[in-house]
Amino acid sequence: MSTNSIALRLSGLFTLVAMLIFLLIGGVLYQQVDRGLGLLPGAELDARYSVLESSVTRYGTPEHWAKITNKLTLLGQEDKRIRFWVVSSDPAYEYGNPDTRIRTFAQGPTGKRDLHLPGHDYPLKVLVSQFPAKEQRPPLRFMIAIDTENFRTTQHHLLVALISLALVGVVLASLLGFWVARIGLKPLIKLSDEAQKLAPPKLSGRLQLSPLPPELKQFASSFNTTLERVEQAYSRLESFNADVAHELRSPLTNLIGQTQVALTRGRSAEHYFEVLQSNLEELERLRSIINDMLFLASADQGSKATKLTQSSLADEVATTLDYLDFILEDAQVRVQVVGDAQVHIEKAHLRRALINLLSNAVQHTAPGQTIGVNIEVLEHQVAIGVTNPGEAIASEHLPRLFERFYRVDASRSNSGANHGLGLAIVKAIALMHGGDVFVRSEAGGNTFGITLPV
Repeated sequence: MSTNSIALRLSGLFTLVAMLIFLLIGGVLYQQVDRGLGLLPGAELDARYSVLESSVTRYGTPEHWAKITNKLTLLGQEDKRIRFWVVSSDPAYEYGNPDTRIRTFAQGPTGKRDLHLPGHDYPLKVLVSQFPAKEQRPPLRFMIAIDTENFRTTQHHLLVALISLALVGVVLASLLGFWVARIGLKPLIKLSDEAQKLAPPKLSGRLQLSPLPPELKQFASSFNTTLERVEQAYSRLESFNADVAHELRSPLTNLIGQTQVALTRGRSAEHYFEVLQSNLEELERLRSIINDMLFLASADQGSKATKLTQSSLADEVATTLDYLDFILEDAQVRVQVVGDAQVHIEKAHLRRALINLLSNAVQHTAPGQTIGVNIEVLEHQVAIGVTNPGEAIASEHLPRLFERFYRVDASRSNSGANHGLGLAIVKAIALMHGGDVFVRSEAGGNTFGITLPV
């Protein structure tokens, strides 16, 4: 399994969280137990001292002192951890054979202190007390000591146990975390298996949303939406490839056919001139198709209009009409312009769009009729509509009129420079300016236009 798998990452996070929790709980628990164990020797010394204090304080005769020493001996024999020392100026009232180290320690302050003796790994906890003189007994330094080795050993065992439990807990959390992550990721694995089955040209399938948890439903829905766009783009690409092959095949066939006929036998110079002129027209048509396809490919890559200047739309329409003057005159149609607006445009691109719109209108307008150009300022945009009189277009064709190579006439007849990319270029130019296109078909007139942001 890859080290970048989500299951291993989640398992690692579970392990880290478990480690932090065990460290926190173990540390707090150890501190509390350590504090409790540290108090036990002192508490036991206080208990022993409270039993002996009254006996030592009450009497001061040698007979009574002999009873006390017997009691100290019995207590020492019962519990090997306990030791007693009594230091006095009179050897008869001493106990435990105190050496120089013990005598020096006894001269220190009273209270609980640690005493380190040779041969002991851990210090003795010693309670030093002072008894004043009583009758025949001189002043005494009374010491009760307890060996802390058992307490220290218990602390060490507790620490080892806590560390061992923490390690076992971390390992278990890691393994259980990986298992839980694998179970939790099963819907995602299933989703991945379904997605792998979706490949061109079979893009009609969709991911199932019903059995998925809420966290994955949004992802699957977004994926289905993206897949739908990919399917549409793939369908358009297939159609576009077929249309391109068709459009390029016709002029190439004409070129090859005319050239082959001309080469079958000797021809006059005038005939060769006519063939070359006809071939030149076909070549110009090919160049126009290729240039338009390159422009649309650039627009598909997200190209934007950058050389924007504020211009009058009515002036741009007038400039375009001057360019189309001969075409309008040959077609015997007039153009009426209504309205104006100031917008930021890239003039070369907008004029190209206007030429395509007006050329499309001229092609479908009978001689003697008038084409209308209406410039209308809306709330946040400007609409430029070109209306030509003619029969209404069926509603099922309207959403596709700006697609590449789409024609209402299914026969795909070609004439002159008309190769079915004009309106697609208009849409691309509108999108490059941040606008859009629109089409309306009503009784007596069809309107094609673009909208531009104010």
